[in-house]
Amino acid sequence: MNDAHLLDRLRKLDCASLADVDKSVAVMDAGLRPLKAGLKMVGVARTVRCFEDFLPVIEALGAAAANEVLVVDTAASTRAVVGELFSLEAERRGLSGIIVDGPVRDIATIRTLSMPVYARSFCPVSGTTRQPGEQQIQVQCGGVSVHPGDIVFGDDDGILVLDSDALRTRLDRAEEIQSAELEIRRRMASGTSLFSMLNAEEHIEARKRDQDSALAFRLE
Repeated sequence: MNDAHLLDRLRKLDCASLADVDKSVAVMDAGLRPLKAGLKMVGVARTVRCFEDFLPVIEALGAAAANEVLVVDTAASTRAVVGELFSLEAERRGLSGIIVDGPVRDIATIRTLSMPVYARSFCPVSGTTRQPGEQQIQVQCGGVSVHPGDIVFGDDDGILVLDSDALRTRLDRAEEIQSAELEIRRRMASGTSLFSMLNAEEHIEARKRDQDSALAFRLE
């Protein structure tokens, strides 16, 4: 199974379904939020490190390819390193998204795009263009170590980071979980109680007695 096929399957899932498979999955902190709700980000990490300077972002964007996600470690910069023109070019190139652990600007335009942009903050003042920075190295973004080539998966709930091998071991189960939840939602829309499909009472009583138990759905 190649990475392109993995990404295609991942696009049909929600972050929550994948996180339910393994609660220890690497998730970026909640300070990184999408500028526009309702978009999904699935791609391969292209990493950048810079500080108060967006020349490294220009270089990375010039080398970026379709289905990549630009992951920018700004080292706690206070000035914007991505704005509307970079975001428009990223969308034109077919990138899957941009993540800036720091400020961006030109929010109104970015919110019109169909490509997701995540950021920690906003600032109307841009950085300089003097320092070349670093490309395609391990970076820290949202409290998570990101390597070039990692799989980056984001939606309104947050951003997950996995390598291809980790994704392969979790994908089947994530698909099962999402399929089950879709069926539960279908039944609830028809009037079925959530609790009739959940072993909640048995699980609660078992845990009160300190017995091993797992909360589970029953979809016979």
